[in-house]
Order: sequence, then C-alpha cells, then structure tokens
Amino acid sequence: MEILPERIRTIREGVPGTGVVAYWMSRDQRSGDNWALLFAQETALRHKLPLVVVFCLADSFLGATLRQYGFMLQGLEKVARSLEKLSIPFFILRGEAPETLPGFIEQSDVSFLVTDFDPLRVKRHWQDEVARKANIPFYEVDAHNMVPCRFVSDKKEYGAYTIRKKIGRLLKRFAVDIPVPEKHPYPSGLRGTPVDAGALLRGLKIDRSVKEIDWITPGEDYALRALDGFLEERLGRYGADRNDPLKDCQSDLSPYLHFGQISAQRIALGVMKCRAAGLSGDAFLEELIVRRELSDNFCLYERDYDSFSAFPEWARRTLDEHRGDRRAYLYSREELESSKTHDDLWNAAQREMAARGKMHGYMRMYWAKKILEWTASPEEALSAAIYLNDRYELDGRDPNGYAGIAWSIGGVHDRAWGSRNVFGKIRYMSYNGCASKFSVKRYIKKVSRLNG
Repeated sequence: MEILPERIRTIREGVPGTGVVAYWMSRDQRSGDNWALLFAQETALRHKLPLVVVFCLADSFLGATLRQYGFMLQGLEKVARSLEKLSIPFFILRGEAPETLPGFIEQSDVSFLVTDFDPLRVKRHWQDEVARKANIPFYEVDAHNMVPCRFVSDKKEYGAYTIRKKIGRLLKRFAVDIPVPEKHPYPSGLRGTPVDAGALLRGLKIDRSVKEIDWITPGEDYALRALDGFLEERLGRYGADRNDPLKDCQSDLSPYLHFGQISAQRIALGVMKCRAAGLSGDAFLEELIVRRELSDNFCLYERDYDSFSAFPEWARRTLDEHRGDRRAYLYSREELESSKTHDDLWNAAQREMAARGKMHGYMRMYWAKKILEWTASPEEALSAAIYLNDRYELDGRDPNGYAGIAWSIGGVHDRAWGSRNVFGKIRYMSYNGCASKFSVKRYIKKVSRLNG
C-alpha cells in the first residue's frame, strides 16, 4: 500500500518501545478507508510488531450530550467488531487522553504511536500533552481531508476562492482509491475492551436531557448504505434543489462525516464516478471538499476560531460601529433555545434542530444570522449560536460548525455588503428572502409534525 508522505506529520521523534504499535483513534472512527489506521499497520508490519487501536472516552467534550455520545458509541461498538476480525484489539480508555494514554503507552511498552488529524484546539492540546509525557515516535495522519490540510496551505486562507485553486492543483494526486487493511499477522496477546454502547453510556456523567434520535443509524456500515442511497436517488437533484428545505436532496452524511464513520474521500470518489451527476456533482464536491477543507484550515490556523477576534478586520470594525444600534427584538439564550421568538420560521428551524439533531444547511445560515440580529452584541450572538449548535446538532463541535457560524455572524470567508442596522456590512438574510425560495408555511407545517 502507498500512503503519501504529505498525509503524515511527525509530532515527536522519540525512542521506540519494544511492544505494540498503537493507533490512537479520535476523529476518524472507522476501520475502513482510514489512512491513519493503514499507516499504523504499515509501521507495525515493517517492524513485525502487533497493532492495537485505542480510543479515549472523556465524560465531557465541548458540551456533547446523550444524543452525540449515543451515536458515537454505537458506531465505536461496530468499529471494535470490525477490528476484531482483523486481529487488531480495540481498547477504550476512560478519561481524557493526556490522563489515560501515557499510562497505557508505558504499561504496553508501545513502540510507535499514530493518531489522526484534528484542527480543534482541545485536540491539539491533548496531542501536545501526550507528546510531552510519552517519549516514543508519535505521528499524525490526515485521514479526514481529501487533500491533507497542513499540505494544501500553511496559512489561514481568505476564502473559498483562494483555497479552491490550491486544492484544484493537488486533487488528482490525492483522488486515489483507499487500500483495505489486512488481517494483522502479529498477535499482541492483549485482550481489547468489551464495547457495549449501552453499558458505556450508563457509566458516563453527561447531560441526558437532549435525547437520542432514531431517523439515522450509526456506524460505518450504515454510512456506506446512506452514501449509496444518496448517489442513486438524490445527487442528480442536489444542484438545483439544495437550498430548498422542502426538497429531499440532502445527503444526510454530515453526522457520519463528523464522527469519522465515513471517509470524505470515499464519498468524493463515489460522486466522481456518477457521470450523470453533472453540475449537481460539481456543487456537492464544492461543499464536500472545498468548503469542508476551508473550515479545517480556519480552525487550524485561527486558534481563536470561536471568538470575535477571529472575524476579519472589516467585519470587526463594522460590527463595532453598530454595537449601539437599537434591536427591534432582544432574546435571551433560554428564549432562543425554547423557540420563543416572534419569527415562526426561525422557531421552526430551532425546533427541527432540537427534535432531529440536524437542520437544513440553508436554514442554518438564516438561524445564525437572526441570532446576531436579536442579541445585544456579536459576542453574545456567537456564544449562543455555538452553544445551541453544539448541544443539539449531531455534527456539532466541528470545524464546519465553527466556520459556518463565523461566516454568518462575523463575515469569515465572506466579503463586505451594503451597510444596515445591527449587521453593519455583514451579509443579511430575511424572512422574505426565504419565502422567495420555498414555501415557509409548508416548512413550518413539516417541522410541526416532528414535534408531535
């Protein structure tokens, strides 16, 4: 198998141990189509060593609730079974990685440590702490992006138009099929952790007030089925209908992508093979590759990606100039969370997210912009939008979410528009604008059925 070196970053040189090679699985929770697992196995085969996979399960992660933990753990239960068939033990360590992983490394005399790429601040902090505590060779492999994030650019990009050119020049090199991991020939003699999603959930100290959902089934097997369904039934309509929440043309793959239960590269290769997709395929690949990887770029090179300071200078200036503008409506975070605004369209979008764990992408932009309009400051708007998004969305706590909210509220990756009250030169969206694209009444009625 060939793993392009551009996907691999050495975090620490270190001195190898004499035991297993360990893949610290974090962002990419799957056994197939996983460059990080493949690199870990290649390393183990080269040194004739056993291979294990480790996942660190913390009780609290950026406001995740029962909804997100349930989806993740059911997926990991399937990962453990898949790895068992490959003779690769799977371990779940309870607690954050800096507290639990170094002990496992010492106890198992780990020779080499491999992890997957994640641009979020907390994950990079965990990597740094593990590297500080464990003196072994430690590698990061970008298994999440079609073109590796660190390789495509070494700086924060201005917008889609700048990163699109860079990705375009490199795409052919990385648009290759992904090898299948082999049954590992060197046994470790170790027994992995029995993975029972229900039992693990019961043992976690998490917020259980946001309930699990049943319209989507977790796991890489179901993710691949969902991809096939999208390619066969909805991709052809994506280009024309993607901004209409009443048209069933979304892929519904974002929860699987967020938890790494499916590879973006596998999705892209599937879309590229659909010759009939035409412009719809181009539109979908723009979102999947360019916009997604732009979000990773934003979070990697902008450490304060969830703060007002991350907004471009023109946006900060114009929002500062309009801080004192009179708001026609002001709502508390609690009123927003309870869908108690004067706007029946916004209320429906919030209720859809709370009930379903996923809001249509077009409505997500409208939803975030109205929070800016109805709160006392852009900082309050940003905080409320991130809180609600991360609490209810299955794909919350994700670079896409942070970048999307920063675009909506703070003009990130956008340009200045005509000035208006409260927004300044931030792009505006209106109720009437939505009504010109789809039937608002039908959308509200559709959401009301979700809420019984």
